[in-house]
Amino acid sequence: MARMHTIRRARLGWAAAFLGLAGCNEKSAENRIRLDGSSTVFPITEAVVEEYARVQPAARITVGVSGTGGGFQKFARREIDLANASRAISASEQRACRRQGYAALTVAYDGLAVVVNPANTWVKSLTVAELKKMWEPAAQHHVLRWNQIRPEWPDAEIHLFGAGVASGTYDYFTKAIVGTAHASRGDYTASEDDNVLVQGIATDRLALGFFGFAYYEANRKALRLVPIDDERAGNGAGPVAPSLATVENKTYAPLSRPLFLYVSGPAARRPAVQAFLRFYLAQAPRLAREVGYFPLPAAEVGQQQTLLADFVARSQQVKTIALAAPPAP
Repeated sequence: MARMHTIRRARLGWAAAFLGLAGCNEKSAENRIRLDGSSTVFPITEAVVEEYARVQPAARITVGVSGTGGGFQKFARREIDLANASRAISASEQRACRRQGYAALTVAYDGLAVVVNPANTWVKSLTVAELKKMWEPAAQHHVLRWNQIRPEWPDAEIHLFGAGVASGTYDYFTKAIVGTAHASRGDYTASEDDNVLVQGIATDRLALGFFGFAYYEANRKALRLVPIDDERAGNGAGPVAPSLATVENKTYAPLSRPLFLYVSGPAARRPAVQAFLRFYLAQAPRLAREVGYFPLPAAEVGQQQTLLADFVARSQQVKTIALAAPPAP
């Protein structure tokens, strides 16, 4: 996967990273496309924008990384045209975005990676119950040492790293593991920048954390993947690691999820945005695999292309369109 090493550090607080470098001052605003949102979806979008710049050098595309929640806030305020999202839009976010309308395009699948430092010799796998014991709100200031998870593990501190509260990855992980979205202990190292989490875990033998699979793939020499046992499923599968096969057959549970790109109604009426989105959906299966995610099957790609075409047609007929959010992952 030659593109793995192109996952660039998306520093917190940046305004936007210009990925279509051919955008000059004299170019019209029509060619400007603004994206923001999930750091998980960022590597796919970055790869697509880089490819698009080669075939459409006049495009001026900016991509920010505010986390899924931050991206939806900007989307609702019409500050951006497209929102990267690692979870489905919430009910309150739907209400905020209803006036402009939106469509949700599924662009790939992810298996959230739970990782430790390679010097960690004791964690071979974890159950969902053990992850919950580490991360639930009741663990704060109480579950602090590895031997509290399993008595045979070292009497040493646990150093936890995870997505920040504005991240869709945080929402998805807490819902899947703790049982309630946005509910977790607060005494952990949090960041919407997955590269910060990678660096922290890679330099701390007592660390454990989670983030999108692409960031593990890009840093697999500095991290060790932990298989997860969803003992609640009762299927006897035992510990399972994320892979193309286990994400597709849903045995990597409950940490498999779809990844989304949201487009607003006003943006969908613009030919430049339409052309970019058609390119995105056509190239996403190949590029998702290159950056470490799991591509949509061909039939699902066709469904997303039809969804886009229908939304574009409807957006050109009316100024306010509200499509239902996709089913919860």
